Amino acid sequence: MARSDHPDREENGSGSSAAYSVDGIPVVDLNILANGDADQRKEAIQHLGRACADWGFFMVINHGVPESLQGATMDACKELFSLPTEEKAGYMEAGPMDPIRVGTGFNSAVDGVRYWRNYLKMFAHPELHCPAKPTYLREIAAEYAARTRGLTLELTTAVSESLGLDGSRIAEALNLDKCLQILIGNHYPPAGPDIGAIGLPAHSDHGLFTLLFQNGVNGLQVKHGGEWLLAKPIPGSFFVIAGDQLEIVSNGRYRAVLHRALVNGEQARMSFLSLIGPCLETVVEPIPELAQEASRGAEFGGIKYREYMEHQQSNKLRENAALDIVRVQRGILARQVSMNNSPINV
Repeated sequence: MARSDHPDREENGSGSSAAYSVDGIPVVDLNILANGDADQRKEAIQHLGRACADWGFFMVINHGVPESLQGATMDACKELFSLPTEEKAGYMEAGPMDPIRVGTGFNSAVDGVRYWRNYLKMFAHPELHCPAKPTYLREIAAEYAARTRGLTLELTTAVSESLGLDGSRIAEALNLDKCLQILIGNHYPPAGPDIGAIGLPAHSDHGLFTLLFQNGVNGLQVKHGGEWLLAKPIPGSFFVIAGDQLEIVSNGRYRAVLHRALVNGEQARMSFLSLIGPCLETVVEPIPELAQEASRGAEFGGIKYREYMEHQQSNKLRENAALDIVRVQRGILARQVSMNNSPINV
């Protein structure tokens, strides 16, 4: 991507294109991480580390996922939402851990506020689960899942190095060869202020990383420096959102970012996400080397990812409150936490 395409971007560090931001949001060039010389790559990894530590959020460009595939994925998702209700009914009764869910917040209110969206969630790895219609969705979803999974694993390697670890250390600790990948499509119709609706309230994601792209309507906000900032993407880029498992495995050095979705009063907004998490049966805990370096030791106890995800998905979204079930309190390793009346050893 040529520098002249984005005259408003601010350079950081030495002024190299390996480290820069747009409207303050860090931008990571995957081409430099993959193909840059030693100095460029070192600077890019340091920039990535600062983005994870200071923001928990950044944009990635030159990522190799074609814009045509992004568009085709969103079009297929849009067609699914337009299907008659009876053709989606079986998926609309699914629970939080079912591999395919289709839902709406239009008829339910939480804390007096209506969640104004349609959504599709489908598990894509280690096995792809996909609605039967539209029929071409499966092929598109398979390619999209493979490409975004590969991209996320490349970023994870660089993130591991930015923590002073071997590039494969996080992937091995989280058993990412058997990772859980979820594809999520969101549709937020126009909603005027009289409806009292929001897209999604402030929350952090339960996984390791989420890749997000959207149509031309902005609405994603991230919390940075105590303020909510509207995230405006570079065309063709992905937003990368750090999740709870990154905060745990990095022992709090990198933070899961709080974000929320707003609705537009005049235009429909769509977003499509690819979320990567550890293997469901993996016990996630701080990497020992990082816990040993910290003055307070381990900031979190360990928890099986399946149990963490079930807890987060079965409760109201309350910012990053799910992390409290594994957060070390006053230097004391874990307490017993009841979740669905079953104790979790953390």
